[in-house]
Amino acid sequence: MNQDQKKTADKKRDKGFQTLGTLFDSYEVGKPGKYISQEFQDFGYRLALELDDLKHKSLYIKLAKNEDRGLLEAARRFVIDADHARSKGRLFMWKLKELKQERLKK
Repeated sequence: MNQDQKKTADKKRDKGFQTLGTLFDSYEVGKPGKYISQEFQDFGYRLALELDDLKHKSLYIKLAKNEDRGLLEAARRFVIDADHARSKGRLFMWKLKELKQERLKK
């Protein structure tokens, strides 16, 4: 078999089944102890990602656990719609405070 035939055979093999040993090669294993087991943890982490504020992800997880989800979603949508926010995290916290005060007035 020449080089071209070997490459063709390898390409055909790649399109089919994979060996069990190479099946999980593309997956990265997370750091130990960094698991998300509750829905509110996932929501808080995704919120921190959207706001580009991973430094304070524990704050967003705590907010997701304790605050009304409707208020968090409203504040998140406000920040996402803001085009030129210098700090999305600060804007989110300000809007959340405004929404909570507005709810108390009603």
